[in-house]
Amino acid sequence: MLKPAALHFRLIWSVFILAASLGLCAGVDAAYERNQAVPVEKVEYGYVTSVRNITQTQLVEDRNQGWRTFGGALIGGVIGHQFGGGSGKDVATVLGALIGGGIGHRSGDDYYQQLKLVELMIRYEDGQEVMVIQDYDPGMIFNVDDEVRVVYLQGRVRVDLAM
Repeated sequence: MLKPAALHFRLIWSVFILAASLGLCAGVDAAYERNQAVPVEKVEYGYVTSVRNITQTQLVEDRNQGWRTFGGALIGGVIGHQFGGGSGKDVATVLGALIGGGIGHRSGDDYYQQLKLVELMIRYEDGQEVMVIQDYDPGMIFNVDDEVRVVYLQGRVRVDLAM
């Protein structure tokens, strides 16, 4: 049977590793998704004065990183528990969990994603000009002199061809 201090130590490390692992796997939710209505603040109409297709390279982190860390810590802890005896077994378990968590965390793949964007210079009907950069949509190709609708949403803007 474990001594109360060793049992306490083991419980604290288990909770720490679990909390750290779960904190790393929090995902990021989009503010606006398909089939979701958002309030429109304002709509302006104008004409495209220039169009420029641009690209942006972005580092994308693997969303499963937290689960890999947790899995590595769990497997490392199980392997470490096989070694030693008494308090040495507890130390081996904790070290195995830490090393396994570190290996699991580093095994995640980060990759680069090439984003296609379009930069639009738009002249409103009142003569004011604005520049908007948005995701490139192959279904909506803009050309100079196209009439467009600029929709202002909460903290965002979207340009569409006027119908």
